[in-house]
Amino acid sequence: MDRTTAVTVRRATPADVDALAALAAVTFPLACPPDSTPADQAQFVAAVLSVERFAQYVADEHRTVLLAHDEQGPDAPAGYAMLVAGEPTDPDVQRALTLRPTIELSKLYVHPDRHRGGVASALFAACLEDAGARGAVGMWLGVNQRNSRAQGFYTHAGFVRVGTKHFQVGARLEDDFVLERPLHPHD
Repeated sequence: MDRTTAVTVRRATPADVDALAALAAVTFPLACPPDSTPADQAQFVAAVLSVERFAQYVADEHRTVLLAHDEQGPDAPAGYAMLVAGEPTDPDVQRALTLRPTIELSKLYVHPDRHRGGVASALFAACLEDAGARGAVGMWLGVNQRNSRAQGFYTHAGFVRVGTKHFQVGARLEDDFVLERPLHPHD
C-alpha cells in the first residue's frame, strides 16, 4: 500500500554534502543490475558520489542538486536529484535527443525506506520547475536497461525511449536506455 507523506524539496548547500554522499552510497546500488559487483559499485561511489564530488556538484553553476526531506526531518534526507544543464558530451546521447535546449536528469534517488511515499514525485516536480527556469525545452536521462522499476517511473512521468548509451560502473560497461521528454508535454 502506498503511503504519502509531506515532502519538502530544497536546493542543496555545501552543508549537505556529507548527507548527500551517505545517501548516494545507500541508493546507487539499488539502480545497478543484479550482476553488478559490490566492488564495481563501491568504485563508482568513491569516484563519482563522494563528499568531494558532491561539494563540486553543489558549487557548479551548470548543476542543480536538490535534497528532499519528509516527516523524519532534515537530519534524515529522504532523496536527492541532480540536473546538469547544457549539451550532452556523449555522442550517442547527442544523436538520440530531439529537443533543444536540453537538461539532463543525472540522478534521482530515494532512500529505500522512503519508497512509495511521494518523495520521487516531489523531487521530479522540483526538477521540472528548475529545468524550465533554466530555459530547457527537453529533459533527458540514462537508465539501466534492466532497471524496470525506474523505467516504469520515468515512463509514467512522460519520458520515451529515444536511444541507447553506455555507462561505466567500476570495471563494467553497462547498457542504458536514453529517455527524453518535453518539459511542456501539452505544447
